[in-house]
Amino acid sequence: MKSAPTFLQEQAADRFARHITARLSEGEALLPYEVTERLRASRERAVSERRREATVLHAQTSAAASSQGGTLTMGSPNEGTGWWRAVISAIPVFALIAGLVIYNADTEQSMLSEVTAVDTALLTDDLPPAAYSDPGFIQYLKTSASASEH
Repeated sequence: MKSAPTFLQEQAADRFARHITARLSEGEALLPYEVTERLRASRERAVSERRREATVLHAQTSAAASSQGGTLTMGSPNEGTGWWRAVISAIPVFALIAGLVIYNADTEQSMLSEVTAVDTALLTDDLPPAAYSDPGFIQYLKTSASASEH
């Protein structure tokens, strides 16, 4: 049987993990396909790693219980370091979230500046209506806008 603080810590860690998972899933619909595939692969790796750790821990616990003549001990020698491990393991998650937010803001800003440049060119030029239906017109606007910036 697990000691009460360890069991409560695991429950708190599980609630925190579910909360983070829910928050990440909310923003997943806004991400490009490549990013969602990388996240899916990372999730699968994390789940398989967690299962492997649980299997190893179970095997170690069984081996320790059998080697002690059936006496089960409470806790582990380094029980006080559990919350440090949780904090340290949360750092990559926060770094990933920060990176995704920065990437999203940068992508959004670049798309917004392209649309603004096209709209400005459309509103300030005197063009015949046939020019707007020309397929190369948008490309012309982009190249002329980039040429005027340099």
